[in-house]
Amino acid sequence: MSAATRLREFADEAVLAREEPGLGLAADAERVARACRDMAVRFDRGGKLVVFGNGGAGADADHIAVEFVHPVIVGKRALPALSLNNDTATITEIGRSDGFEHVFAHQLGRLADPGDIALGVSPDGDCANVARALETAAATGLLTVALVGGDGGAVARGGAADHLLHVHSDDPMIVKEVHVTTYHILWELVHVFFENPALLEREASA
Repeated sequence: MSAATRLREFADEAVLAREEPGLGLAADAERVARACRDMAVRFDRGGKLVVFGNGGAGADADHIAVEFVHPVIVGKRALPALSLNNDTATITEIGRSDGFEHVFAHQLGRLADPGDIALGVSPDGDCANVARALETAAATGLLTVALVGGDGGAVARGGAADHLLHVHSDDPMIVKEVHVTTYHILWELVHVFFENPALLEREASA
């Protein structure tokens, strides 16, 4: 077998590995739309988005926050959002004194209001600090959204997410790729609701 043929096989395998998770996102279109509707209602009532995650998912949290605060598409409404990953001093002090699993929950308890939205990103669903933050958010009255992968892990089992958006793959790279697509769709559809105020008013009064 030639090197070129083998490389083509590798490329085919890589593409095929992404097909099922991508189709899974398409199959979850209604679930995603419901999350967007509920997020739009919270924003419309003055709520803000609070995002968090670890490692690469922490970078995604930053990305999500800036997408909402400073839309790249001219004319789209800027919405209040913040990432809990950005204050290194706060994170390290909470981790030192209370334990790393509390770094997001502690901040949520001080920075978030009941009308806000909490969005946790965990590629395998087993990030203890993301799961705990979602539990804290749910208990406080926030709308809770989780992006997970693998088998859903502790985040899925905990049941604290009002909207669990699950990528059915154990490959962290594929999960991340689908998560990026998912949160871009969240941003886009939230704005669709704002651009259709009659629909948003009906949902806000439901």
